[in-house]
Amino acid sequence: MSSEAIRSAPPTPPPVSTPPSQIQSPAPASSRASPLRGMGTPNIAASPVRKAVASVRGYLEEVGHMTRLADPRDAWLPITESRSGNAYYAAFHSLSSGIGFQALVLPVAFSFLGWTWATVCLTAAFAWQLYTLWLLVKLHEPVAGGIRYSRYMHLATTVFGERWGKILALLPVMYLSAGNCTALIIVGGSSMKLLFNIACGQACLARPLTTVEWYVVFMCAAVLLSQLPNLNSIAGVSLVGAAAAVAYCTMIWVVSVAKGRVAGVSYDPVKATGEVEGAIGILNGLGIIAFAFRGHNLVLEIQATMPSTLKHPSHVPMWKGVKAAYVIIALCLYPIAIGGFWAYGDQIPPNGILSALYKFHSRDVSQVVLGVATLLVIVNCLTTYQIYAMPVYDNMETGYVHKKNRPCPWWLRSGFRVFFGAVNLLIAVALPFLSELAGLLGGISLPVTLAYPCFMWVAIMRPAKGTAMWYTNWALGSLGMGLSFVLIVGNLWGLVEKGLHVQFFKPADFQ
Repeated sequence: MSSEAIRSAPPTPPPVSTPPSQIQSPAPASSRASPLRGMGTPNIAASPVRKAVASVRGYLEEVGHMTRLADPRDAWLPITESRSGNAYYAAFHSLSSGIGFQALVLPVAFSFLGWTWATVCLTAAFAWQLYTLWLLVKLHEPVAGGIRYSRYMHLATTVFGERWGKILALLPVMYLSAGNCTALIIVGGSSMKLLFNIACGQACLARPLTTVEWYVVFMCAAVLLSQLPNLNSIAGVSLVGAAAAVAYCTMIWVVSVAKGRVAGVSYDPVKATGEVEGAIGILNGLGIIAFAFRGHNLVLEIQATMPSTLKHPSHVPMWKGVKAAYVIIALCLYPIAIGGFWAYGDQIPPNGILSALYKFHSRDVSQVVLGVATLLVIVNCLTTYQIYAMPVYDNMETGYVHKKNRPCPWWLRSGFRVFFGAVNLLIAVALPFLSELAGLLGGISLPVTLAYPCFMWVAIMRPAKGTAMWYTNWALGSLGMGLSFVLIVGNLWGLVEKGLHVQFFKPADFQ
C-alpha cells in the first residue's frame, strides 16, 4: 500500500533585482542606513519591490502552504489521482457507502432484542460509529501540513507496524470491500430477476433467465460503470446511488406502515427452544445493528480526494459532508427499523422488510410501487459497487505503478476491473453458503469500525494519560474488541451446533 504525505513547503518568492536607477546613482546615507525605510517611501523605483512582497504575502495568506505528494506515483492511482473534492462530494460518497440493503434487515434485529433493547443498542451503535468516524476524519491529517493518511491500511501499518497492521487490518478491510461487492451482486442480480417477473408477468416467463444469468447481467453493468477512472469521477454516481437508497428506504417503510400491522403480530422477542439458540439470536440482533453501519474503511480514501492547506485543512469540508450524510442516514435507519418492526413484528422474514413487503402485500400493493422499489434497489447496488470496489482497484494498480514507475495504461486498468468483477461473480455463484458465514466475517471486520480508530487516536495524538479522551478511547476500543470476540465465538458456536450447509454453485435468490 503506498504512502502519501503533504508537507509544508513555502513557495520561493520571485527574485527582485535592484532598479537600474539605484545602481547608477547611490542612495542617500539615510536610505543606506535603513533599507526597509526605502520600501515605505512612495517612490517609483521601490514600487516593484512592494508589489512583489505584497503578492507573495497575499499568496501565503490565501494558500497557507504549498502541497506536494511525497511519492509522485500516488498521482497515478485512483484514490489520489484527483484532488478536486469538496464537502458535497464527501456527503455523496459517505451517504452512498453508509446506507444500503443492510438497513432493510434492521427490523429483524428488533425481533431478536425487542423494542427497548433494540432501540438502545441502535442509538448506542449510531453514536459510537459516528464518534469513530470523527476520529478517522481528524487522523487523516493529524498535523497540519504533515503526513496525510490517504488509505486505511496506511494508517493501520503506521500505528500497528507493517506486520501486525496487515495481520489485523488487511483481511477486514478487504472483506469490507470485496465482501460488500459480492453481496451487491447477489442482491442486485436477484432484484433484477424479480423486476423482470413484475414487469413481464406470467406471459413472459416461458423461459426466464436463471439466477446465475441475472448475476452475469448485473456484473456486466457494474463493470461497464467501473471504467470511470478515479474516486472523484464517481461523485455523480454516488449521488444517484444515495438518492436511490433514501428513496427506496422511505418508500418501503411508508408503504408498510400505511398498510397497517399484519394479522397475529407480536412484539415480544423471538422465543428460542434452548439457551444456545437464545444466545445466538441475541448475538444475531447485535450483529445486524453493528453491521448496518458501514463505510469506515472508505473515510480516509474519500478525504484523500480533497485539497488541504494550512488555512483550509481537508477535515473541515470532510466533516461537513459527513454530518450532512449521517443526518440523512439516521432519518432512514430509525423509521425503517421502528416502522418495519411495528408493521411485521415477529413475522418479519430473515431477509428483512423488503421481503416482508412482497410476502404480505404483493397483492394489495400496486405492481408499479413494487417495481419502482425494486428498480431503486438495483440502481443503488450498481452505484454502491463502484465506491466499495475503488480501494481494490487502487491496490491492484499500486503494484504495477510501483514496479514499472509509470501510470497504468487504460487497457490494463480496464483489465484489472474486469478481473475483479469476474472474481466477485465466481464467489457469488460458487460459494452461496458464505451468507451463513456473514456473522463470523462481520465479527472479524467489526474492529475496523468500532475499535481500531480509538487505538489509532491514542497512538498518534497521544492524549495525556488519565484525561477524558484517553479513558474514552481505551474504553471504547477495548469494548469493540470484546464485542468482536463475542461475535466470532458466538457464530462459531452456532455453526458447530447447527452445522454449515455447504452447496457449491447453487445460488438462491436474495428475496
